[in-house]
Amino acid sequence: MSGTGGVVSTARDWLGRLGWIGGIAGGRRSPLDASARRLVGQVEDLAGPMAAESDAGLRRLGRSLSYRAKAGEPIESLLVESFAATREAGRRTMGMRHYDVQLLAGVALVRGAIVEMQTGEGKTLVATLPLALYALAGKGAHLATVNDYLAKRDAEWMEPIYEALGMSVGIVQSQMGFDERRDAYSKDVTYGTAKEFGFDFLKDRLMGREIAEGRGDLGAMLTGQMVSQTSKLLQRPYYFALVDEADNVLIDEARTPLIIASPPGEAQAAEESLFRFAAGAAALLDADVDFEVDVQKQSCELLGPGRSRVRALERPALLESISLLAVYEAVERALRARRFFHRDRQYVVREGKIVIIDEFTGRAAEGRTWRDGLHQAVEAKEGIEVTVPSGHAARVTIQDLFARWPHLAGMTGTIATSAAEISRTYDVGVSTVPTNRPAIRQRLPAVVCAAQEEKFARIVTEVAEKHALGRPVLIGTRSIDKSEDLSRLLTEASIPHTVLNARQIEREAEIVAQAGQLGQVTVSTNMAGRGTDIRLGEGVEELGGLHVICTELHDSARIDRQLVGRCGRQGDPGTWRQYVSLDDDILVAGYGPARAKRVVAALRGALGGDPERLLRAFHRAQRLVEARHVRQRRVLEYVERQRAEAHIQMSQDPYLDSAS
Repeated sequence: MSGTGGVVSTARDWLGRLGWIGGIAGGRRSPLDASARRLVGQVEDLAGPMAAESDAGLRRLGRSLSYRAKAGEPIESLLVESFAATREAGRRTMGMRHYDVQLLAGVALVRGAIVEMQTGEGKTLVATLPLALYALAGKGAHLATVNDYLAKRDAEWMEPIYEALGMSVGIVQSQMGFDERRDAYSKDVTYGTAKEFGFDFLKDRLMGREIAEGRGDLGAMLTGQMVSQTSKLLQRPYYFALVDEADNVLIDEARTPLIIASPPGEAQAAEESLFRFAAGAAALLDADVDFEVDVQKQSCELLGPGRSRVRALERPALLESISLLAVYEAVERALRARRFFHRDRQYVVREGKIVIIDEFTGRAAEGRTWRDGLHQAVEAKEGIEVTVPSGHAARVTIQDLFARWPHLAGMTGTIATSAAEISRTYDVGVSTVPTNRPAIRQRLPAVVCAAQEEKFARIVTEVAEKHALGRPVLIGTRSIDKSEDLSRLLTEASIPHTVLNARQIEREAEIVAQAGQLGQVTVSTNMAGRGTDIRLGEGVEELGGLHVICTELHDSARIDRQLVGRCGRQGDPGTWRQYVSLDDDILVAGYGPARAKRVVAALRGALGGDPERLLRAFHRAQRLVEARHVRQRRVLEYVERQRAEAHIQMSQDPYLDSAS
């Protein structure tokens, strides 16, 4: 976290040397213009008077600003005094004084931008500026982040600042009950995950529907306890939302809608039998003979011989009434589950349940399920209890959810490359805030290997060299199984190390806190690239800082940038190197099997040449995958819009039953 007591930023001089700040996204003018710099200067001018205020005086000022906001005074007219008071509260209660570049970021957030700030630049502290300002109106200010751990950590960490201004803080966690949630939403500032905010929105929507129809048992269904028709809803009308890790929440998670399922019906036994039959059938079929595989679409389609083999299989009596077409579709889902969804990569099995691993954060996505029967197909493949899919009681997409806040802003370390999509989808601009100190991390030459075995061997050799010098090393991997494969090789080489993946979620903070210490080696999935801050231990800076090794390219370049950003924070020294091999998943995912074979053949013939030239083929494949993900999100956005329009038309047609 940047910003320590007694240290006055020199960012203003550095910004002058830089000659520009901010950027333009989607044709929008950057909110970080000359007026933003003037506002920062006015906040600095109030530093002396604020420091002279007593603690009680600071709280009185907070109440005075709140009175003015509730009386209808525009929020931005209160910005200078609110920022100055928040800055003083941070200095006084936590020894953290917002740097000038952090104030600039705060201005951009108040003006409704998505702000890109480099790793280690203090986004957690920056968030207090717009949250405290918008909370003055008494309508609630929400911070949405990617998981419960970060929501709780950041809320408890920053709570002294809000309390010094006379404000209350609430935290929404996944295991909370109905009353606890309602209490958290009633606070001035509420921290939680986008997923929990979305599901609570759906619960309120269902509650409103139940009350309107005169039924009062929905609360019991959703929370396990009776809730009367006269009880209040969970959430207040939305006012301001600040999205932390905005690229992950607003882009990566936007491909999956939030759904509250209806209770299962009478066909449960038949459905479960169908999934188990399909899983058994899929195990008997041969690729390219019985079915064909589309790697890019991640789909499988039965061919004539495959359909014949499925028809010839003996089916349980429960499936007699199910059409052959439904059986074929179930088998194709089961094939997809076998070919593209692997244990310890896309998911883990925990206490007899499938727990999805978020590909962008590396963390367990508790409570999330795959759609369209795919989750049940994976359950059947693993031989665990099949949770029969049911209807949708309510659903909402991330795009639709966050469009409901009249004031929306966000922060992340990596979003400039997705500025156009963000601007189009959410009608916000994107601004890049310069670092408080110039970044001096160094990129070392890339390494291109023929196969993963060679790549891992060379990585172990490099780790041994850095470890012998005492430098801390962070190794980023794409999946749990690869982090554990690399861990075994390091153990065989007698290199002490720590592994951080979804199996060690409870030790995440402890592991990350030690990752920058002298001689520490950490093997991590994407978890170490989100919401964490690795500080250098004593003597590490003199050795060259943290060294980061990227073991392959991810589906999104933003994830790679997050990992690289672990080193070189706040002007610290640091180095990083990119490793790839010709059997990396990204080549097939980007080019498709046929074209990937030709690309790999060409790369194999050029091995030993300029690695940077070879690396371009991997980056092209990555861009193709990113483009496909953009198309998927646009299709989902279109489908959901059509669904909403059809629902409106149905509700307005007097000849149609709204429940049909």
